[in-house]
Amino acid sequence: MASKIVVGYDGSGSAKRAVDFAVGTAKAQGKTLVIAHVLEWSPYSFLTPMELEERHKRRNEELQRAETAVLNPLMQDLADSGVEITTALKYGHIAETLVRIARDEEASQVVIGRTGYSALEARLFGSVAGSLAQASPVPVTIVP
Repeated sequence: MASKIVVGYDGSGSAKRAVDFAVGTAKAQGKTLVIAHVLEWSPYSFLTPMELEERHKRRNEELQRAETAVLNPLMQDLADSGVEITTALKYGHIAETLVRIARDEEASQVVIGRTGYSALEARLFGSVAGSLAQASPVPVTIVP
């Protein structure tokens, strides 16, 4: 079985460059890709049953929009790439969720694009790239 590369994708220019890099790597090394889109979703612990129901409905709508607007167009663009590609669409903390996907898929590598965080934002909030590089069980490639 060919090993897998998980690619974090959010529709940005840097994410598209990460996908292009991963496609080239997968072709050269005979690997498959898992394109992962993670929607940030923080849990609320103090909601009424009605609020929880509404939140669940909105969550499902957001997942459908993400699949339609983000993943499906990318998959159409990559249809003739010659690489076997699947997708993963999840909610959660982005770095933690990408780590979980990499483990579940038994990936050999994770590829993400570097976003344009300012130095101040990165110091205050951390970055997905930094968090992922520290927590990932496999090598992480950060594409500029």
